[in-house]
Amino acid sequence: MKGRVLIIDDEKQLRGLLKRIIELEDYAVTEVGDLKSAWKILENQAIQVVLSDVKLPDGNGVEFTQKFKEKYPQLEIIVMTAYGTIQDGIKAMKNGAFDYLVKGDDNEKILPMLSLAMDKVQNQPLTVQNTHQGFEKVLGKSKQIKEVISLALKVAKTNTTVLLTGETGTGKEVFANAIHQESTRASKNFVAVNCATFSREILESELFGHKAGSFTGATKDKKGLFEEADGGTIFLDEIGEMSLDLQAKLLRVLETGTFMKVGDTKLIKVDVRIISATNRDLSQEVNEGHFRSDLFYRLSVFQIALPPLRERKTDIEVLARFFTKDFSKKFNIPIGDLQHEFLEKLENYDWKGNIRELKNVIERTIILNENGQLTIDSLPIAIQFPSENVASQINSFDLQTIEKQHIQKVLKHTKGNKTETARLLNIGLTTLYRKIEEYGIN
Repeated sequence: MKGRVLIIDDEKQLRGLLKRIIELEDYAVTEVGDLKSAWKILENQAIQVVLSDVKLPDGNGVEFTQKFKEKYPQLEIIVMTAYGTIQDGIKAMKNGAFDYLVKGDDNEKILPMLSLAMDKVQNQPLTVQNTHQGFEKVLGKSKQIKEVISLALKVAKTNTTVLLTGETGTGKEVFANAIHQESTRASKNFVAVNCATFSREILESELFGHKAGSFTGATKDKKGLFEEADGGTIFLDEIGEMSLDLQAKLLRVLETGTFMKVGDTKLIKVDVRIISATNRDLSQEVNEGHFRSDLFYRLSVFQIALPPLRERKTDIEVLARFFTKDFSKKFNIPIGDLQHEFLEKLENYDWKGNIRELKNVIERTIILNENGQLTIDSLPIAIQFPSENVASQINSFDLQTIEKQHIQKVLKHTKGNKTETARLLNIGLTTLYRKIEEYGIN
């Protein structure tokens, strides 16, 4: 799936047509007829791009563009205007819209413009302002998690740089945000960026900003994330992926608190606390020449190693109950108390993907629930049979029947939405269509 799109238009036939066209390009599409319904969708779904009509039954798409962007700054909005109302489109762009289209005249531009808007969303770093409250978001009662929270609380009140280490999915960003919220900088911005998401050039521009004309496409000055985080905290996830030349620029910020925008000669001074994270062994990266030793020593003044989920088994029940309650509310699916046998299966699994994997499993299990109860049968086969002899146990079942039933359950949950079904099954849309045809699913 390329991304999630919301269409807002009171013309049912038109939005239905747009939905079919966009879904054929492998996007997940939701469509509504008014702004009130749009707000509800945005609260419950991770929408990335909105296609909105200007004139709607309960408001004006141009005016609401600014409100949408204020609450969901990562969202990109394309406004659809009627013939002769181009001024609405221009006003919408001033309010923060990505671009505008003229209905009927610009039909051939919809997909290319949607692709550009989606690229912008997916290449944006995430800026979070005061959304968490200290370590209340760090769930668990195990000795291991209590020890790392104790360490983090001690360093939180200082301005010391912190390096969080641990496997993927162990909750490093949640921890970084908690440290920020417990610090004296809590009233200022917490800005998070994944260094592995961007190319070297884009990452430099995102971190430090650029001057207009400094490269192709730089049509105006851009403020970097270090400026956004001034007085607050910046979280650099996957720091081990940063190129050596950018590492040198980051080192300068640490040593002098100054940097220059791309294409500029003027020094900018900031007061920013840096928390970084990695799932790599940075000392080994230093030995192999992939990471600067001087930067490593500056970043790792205070290291905190987050334990993998398999080393904090007593926290699995706490996390499972939290995710169950969260997704039950999100999907409006009442779920009864978790059974001992169900929890036991979760606790006996190794969770190589850690908390993130557990969260995904709970989400899918709730979708496949039977009569408001999470059952062992709805868990992935690898969790049902975690022993080394799993292959022989699985072979005692008809795998094709199990897969067919699983696909049918998800299709029922999504009311036949194949794009959403493919997303939940974590397979490609073409693969889903092939399996539907292969199994004769109606």
